[in-house]
Amino acid sequence: MNIRTGKKEDMPSVLKLIQELATFEREPDAVVVTVADLERDGFNENPLFQTFIAEVDDEIVGMALYYYRYSTWKGKTIHLEDLIVKEKMRGTGLGFALYSEIIQQGKKDNVRRIEWNVLEWNTPAIDFYEKSGAKVLKDWYMVQMDEIGIDNFLNKI
Repeated sequence: MNIRTGKKEDMPSVLKLIQELATFEREPDAVVVTVADLERDGFNENPLFQTFIAEVDDEIVGMALYYYRYSTWKGKTIHLEDLIVKEKMRGTGLGFALYSEIIQQGKKDNVRRIEWNVLEWNTPAIDFYEKSGAKVLKDWYMVQMDEIGIDNFLNKI
């Protein structure tokens, strides 16, 4: 197993992992991002995200995608957008290795918080996170506005 920083040429495999995660999360048709989007947004002068890639026998079998945020309470934070391991490789320690890499990156960058979301029905992930020392905040709601919501809002003002 090898964990390394992601490269532009990894993005086709990263997109396949993202699509696999969408299927696991019961939203197989929700992914609209393209390889071109990932290449443009992650590998320009001001990249919007970074990745760690997990490889076994030169095959990309997992990844963690993260970016930096700023908290008015904490300062610089890391947001772990997705940590994905191919289904056939789950339970091999790859997820833990990627998770550990993100935690180490946070320590290296002196962030005061690393945050991510987990679906309420994904109890194995919740159990893992809690056992690792993470807090699952059950009294907060995630709020989103999609493109249609944005357009509807702007049409009303």
